[in-house]
Amino acid sequence: MKTLMIAPQPFFQPRGTPFSVLHRLTALSKLGYEIDLLTYPIGEDVRIENVHITRTASVPFIKNIAIGPSAPKVVLDAVLYAKAVSMLRRGRYDLLHTHEEAGFMGIRLARKFKLLHLYDMHSSLPQQLHNFAYSKNKLLVSTFDWLENRTIESAHAVITICPELWNYVTDKFPHKYNKLIENVADNSIVFGEQKPDPQFRSTFEINGEAVILYTGTFEPYQGLDLLVQASPKVIEKQKNVRFLVVGGKPEQVEQYKARVAEAGTGDYFVFTGQRPPEEIPAFMNMADILVSPRIEGNNTPLKIYSYLRSGVPIVATKHLTHTQVLNEEVAVLTAIEPDDFAQGIVKVLEDDSYRKAITENARRLAEKEYSYEAYLKKTQEVYQYLEALLKRKGGQ
Repeated sequence: MKTLMIAPQPFFQPRGTPFSVLHRLTALSKLGYEIDLLTYPIGEDVRIENVHITRTASVPFIKNIAIGPSAPKVVLDAVLYAKAVSMLRRGRYDLLHTHEEAGFMGIRLARKFKLLHLYDMHSSLPQQLHNFAYSKNKLLVSTFDWLENRTIESAHAVITICPELWNYVTDKFPHKYNKLIENVADNSIVFGEQKPDPQFRSTFEINGEAVILYTGTFEPYQGLDLLVQASPKVIEKQKNVRFLVVGGKPEQVEQYKARVAEAGTGDYFVFTGQRPPEEIPAFMNMADILVSPRIEGNNTPLKIYSYLRSGVPIVATKHLTHTQVLNEEVAVLTAIEPDDFAQGIVKVLEDDSYRKAITENARRLAEKEYSYEAYLKKTQEVYQYLEALLKRKGGQ
């Protein structure tokens, strides 16, 4: 199949959906498929064998794009749609593989150009309006809901990236081909393993303290405020700790430096800002605890799968975004409340046998349920299903 993939994302930037797109492309490349990727003019090129990247023209005054719904995204998506039409008119494609709101484009494009359509569903887009507090306008929310339903209904196959999304699609469209493919891929598959640097700890002011590591964006749904609010309670019990926070735009980092100063724990926090993806394993290697304080959403964070493999104990909120993968045998799960989150961290720091038990259980779960081999196999099954559809379509 000749495939046009449309990713309405800054590709590549180190954040949720772009990572997911990157790993999907890498898997398809390893399986021998050739993909033309159409994406935004924003982001860094990544070399992937068999993948050809086409970018839309730059839009004046749009140099970056925020996570979640936004007015600039609407403008970029209009340009993306026009470019997709141009490419489809010039090239003979068999399959349209869309991500996120590009699925809306796929409703018309697949019909107009007589293509198979695979919708890669990373989230429920109407729910994104709520998660990012973008709009409570009932008409807008219902429009997104209608578009999402039409996308799923008209697609020939759907990929969902977490159990909650899989259940959502299955309940509403029980006869739809719906493949659950969790984002288990490790960044080292793309970027390679970074050799441990003996100076890495001292570079980030770590001098023998227990390291409590957060990695990710600073969006409100990530719950970083919960970690800040929990920090005084942790330090009451364990003073020899460092909260190492990896990620965040410069202005967000400054905001959180002010917040930890207000909390009286500024001396215990180290903010690195955004770091290259290939460095994340090195940060995890020097961590004593990995935290995920997320407070909203229903998609499992990509980092959770690498956390399970890491051999480092996990402390996370007892929220659907985590509990569809994690359980109390493999992680400390706490209420979304500062005192309880602090108690979870302290429990891991103080109880060696408990820490060893949950990390070993986590490794076993990762090996059994979330291997990269399973990721590749499921990806291949989707494309084989579509190839069979294409053959039947050609024989009619």
